[in-house]
Amino acid sequence: MQADLLQAALYAVVLVALAVPLGLYMARVYTGDVTFLAPVEKTLLGAAGGGGEQSWCTYAVSLLLFNAAGFALLLAILMFQNVLPLNPQGFDGLSWHLAFNTAVSFVTNTNWQSYGGETTMSNLSQMVGLTTQNFLSAATGMALAAAVARGFAGRQVRTVGNFWTDMTRSVLYILLPLSLVLAVVFAALGMPQTLAGSVDATTLEGAKQTIAIGPVASQLAIKQLGTNGGGFFNVNSAHPFENPLAITNYLSMLAILVIPVAFCFTYGRMIGDRRQGLALFAAMGVLLVAGFAALYAAEHAGNPLHAAFVEPVTGNMEGKEQRFGLIGSVLWAATTTAASNGSVNAMHDSLTPLAGMVAMLNMQLGEIVYGGVGVGLTGMLLFVIITVFLAGLMVGRTPEYLGKKIEAKEVKLAALTLLIMPIGVLVLGGLAIAVGTAQSSVQDAGPHGLSELIYAYTSATGNNGSAFAGFNANTPWHNTFLGLAMLLGRFGYMLPILAIAGSLGTKMPAPPTAGTFPTHGTVFVVLLVATILIVGALTFLPALALGPIAEQVSMLAGTTF
Repeated sequence: MQADLLQAALYAVVLVALAVPLGLYMARVYTGDVTFLAPVEKTLLGAAGGGGEQSWCTYAVSLLLFNAAGFALLLAILMFQNVLPLNPQGFDGLSWHLAFNTAVSFVTNTNWQSYGGETTMSNLSQMVGLTTQNFLSAATGMALAAAVARGFAGRQVRTVGNFWTDMTRSVLYILLPLSLVLAVVFAALGMPQTLAGSVDATTLEGAKQTIAIGPVASQLAIKQLGTNGGGFFNVNSAHPFENPLAITNYLSMLAILVIPVAFCFTYGRMIGDRRQGLALFAAMGVLLVAGFAALYAAEHAGNPLHAAFVEPVTGNMEGKEQRFGLIGSVLWAATTTAASNGSVNAMHDSLTPLAGMVAMLNMQLGEIVYGGVGVGLTGMLLFVIITVFLAGLMVGRTPEYLGKKIEAKEVKLAALTLLIMPIGVLVLGGLAIAVGTAQSSVQDAGPHGLSELIYAYTSATGNNGSAFAGFNANTPWHNTFLGLAMLLGRFGYMLPILAIAGSLGTKMPAPPTAGTFPTHGTVFVVLLVATILIVGALTFLPALALGPIAEQVSMLAGTTF
């Protein structure tokens, strides 16, 4: 255990050491101080036809139209890949419902996969379709964060920046350089990078085997850096071509969280008060460490039902790759479910019940425990609005944040977002049960079957993309309704926080007084974390009690289903 915890501590130290300078650099990118690719940027913005300042409403319209166009293009590529080039395996086009689900999934940065990549997607679909959207969906979230930071810091202004400029800078100065470097490193460490569809091999027994390959390293780099998670292969980062070594496992985990963590420092620099960014970093860090600790404790304890017929081992190794071990798998699960990254290096369906519950709860809290690139920051700011409102009620003062009055409009918009996860998980999941599609898609009986369903709709609404592998989602019903859950979870948060940013930007901050509640100290961090946990617990505890908690009690009692 000591060695495991040392690995986790080393990961945290290296992550922060990388995130701080990256965050400060990103702030310079969004304020226009990074210009070494100015001619390319100018050309791209000229082609986009945008460059002037936009109100929050115009910014939102641009964002929605751009993502709608990306969805339509990706849908066409997937449905007609059989007649498009770069299809060496001769794959058919996807069905309408699978194409809809996949297009929504990659446009919303969810990367939920109801398909097996190596048996479904052509090289063109993987590269031009999926990898392109890995860049653009990530850049959309990053642009949103930059706009929100400008709005929160604005002084009687009615603009939040320009969507096309923010998108271009996100890709050109941040995502593309980092992805190029990481892709080269991944290829050097053994990930395939080729346009060939497969290679033939002869096994030790003399049998012939066809091994799927393709442009893997390039997709894997942006898959992780953009908190996307969509794998080239069906088993994702548990596949030796996607994650061949312990060092690739480590680098992937750093890539997953480095931009979301960096955004805390970007935010502090852009609003001119680094203490605010540090407070958000601390709150997110507390939740991540608590989730990791609970997940690790549950997996380290293992399943007592195995003790009677398995030689004693340290922890639950079911569904895990030996090359990563318990700590590599647990840290990955905690990192990805906190970061809105759907990649897996171990099967979450094989987690112990309480560990599976922690993974679910990480997502049910919303994209806030560092979360997806950009949207993790904005999701946490929604909880900040709610927290300062509650703090204002406690002391009998009008709530303020960054010196600006938080009024009914902002509170209502923030409170509205609290309904998104319950609708996506409980309403749409319950509807699947009511019509019978849930029962026919779960693999396991008893409470674990319910956990499979809850996890699927939690992952979709939380724009995460990981899954309990026993759940069969590739049906017309689930492909459609999981797609709707992804759209709700993506744009249901984006539009309210943009509106709040636009509203706050028009206000003039007042200087702090003796009665001002500071939003950068330990007391506020504790109150923020408590608010998040209370909201999550009150919303999902009944469903979790029927699923993973009931399964844990049954497991300890020796009951199987």
